Amino acid sequence: MDYVLLAVFLGLTFLGVPVAFTLALSVATILVFFIDKPLVMVTQIMFSGIDSFSFMAVPFFMLAGSFMSAGGVTQRLVNFSQALVGSFRGGLAQTVSVSGCFFAAISGSSAATTAALGTTMVNAMEKKGYGREWATGVVASSGVVGIVIPPSITMVVFGVIGDVSIGDMFVGGFIPGIMMGISMMIVSWYLAKKRGIEADGEFSIVNVAKAFKESFFALMTPVIIIGGIYGGIFTPTEAAAVAVVYGILVGLFIYKELKFSDFPKIVFQAVIGTTMIMLLVGAANVFGWMLTNLQIPHRLGEFVVSITSSPLMFLMALNILLLIAGTMVNASAAVVILTPIFLPVAKTLGIDPLFFGVLMVVNLAIGCITPPVGLDLFVASAITKVPIERVMKASLPYLFALLVTLVILTLFPWFITVLPNALR
Repeated sequence: MDYVLLAVFLGLTFLGVPVAFTLALSVATILVFFIDKPLVMVTQIMFSGIDSFSFMAVPFFMLAGSFMSAGGVTQRLVNFSQALVGSFRGGLAQTVSVSGCFFAAISGSSAATTAALGTTMVNAMEKKGYGREWATGVVASSGVVGIVIPPSITMVVFGVIGDVSIGDMFVGGFIPGIMMGISMMIVSWYLAKKRGIEADGEFSIVNVAKAFKESFFALMTPVIIIGGIYGGIFTPTEAAAVAVVYGILVGLFIYKELKFSDFPKIVFQAVIGTTMIMLLVGAANVFGWMLTNLQIPHRLGEFVVSITSSPLMFLMALNILLLIAGTMVNASAAVVILTPIFLPVAKTLGIDPLFFGVLMVVNLAIGCITPPVGLDLFVASAITKVPIERVMKASLPYLFALLVTLVILTLFPWFITVLPNALR
């Protein structure tokens, strides 16, 4: 039956069936033809999989990001990033990566981060001679940190599925996300030097201070979220609700760019985005339930342990598997499917679940710029009208830099665990 489950899943995937329906239909096939169970079990298990208070953080974080973006936060974060690094060689491309890190601390979504960067930076880069393809490539690549730097919707999903502290996951993602941003900045500097793009102006403390003042309330968002969680003031789910209220207040009364007439559109977008994610999570939960019933995690764990008892070899093999999975499956769905399979094996080998979770999210984030389901590639292409194959080519140098960062994180878990351990 496990071969049939895999065959149906892969067949539907290659036919282009949406991932959520692929997962549910794969399980339905086994129930109807092999186990003779009622199909209503699919919907029941889907509902039970998302019936968790912690998952309430997903729509709230999506709402918070939308309110912040509509309230003028995005442009102020870009201005601050440009004041910091815009005067360096390849400064505008580096600004995209820095802005991606800042906006990731608000949106919790790689697609939202890519969209925000694409609408604000591509035309400016093209006017400065960077080329539309390069601009689109760096925008798509910089969006990947959206699910690594907290608050991250994918980390919320892993925290619930893997029974790992969401607050620890958030804090553990800071350094990896920053490392990913720096690696892409280095690539932009190298490409700018190679293509003869000079620095644009000189660095000014006055400009940095002015831009920081204008973006201060935007930059306070992650401080409020993480500080509130670790200070015991509220849970991650309550922190998400606080972020929504804070985003509304900042947009309405401080930056004064958010209007009440914008609310229906923002809420509708958040509802659509949340529905897509929760449908994926529910369907993936059904798929995971079937995998457990077929004892695939148990058998796979025994197989891995029989091959190697080295945590490093296991992690390297897992990296390859997750990078492949990221090319085919949405990050949140992949977390729900693969966590029950590999987390028990990781624990058996003595690997910290927190480290495992953050490393898993980093892997799947990189999958956002790898075809055929490289979501950020499609988002960037849709915004800039650059053909998807050209976006892929332009993002390759950044993909290589992100893979190098992944290897460093795998070899040195300290980068992930140091902050959560220090704050406990």
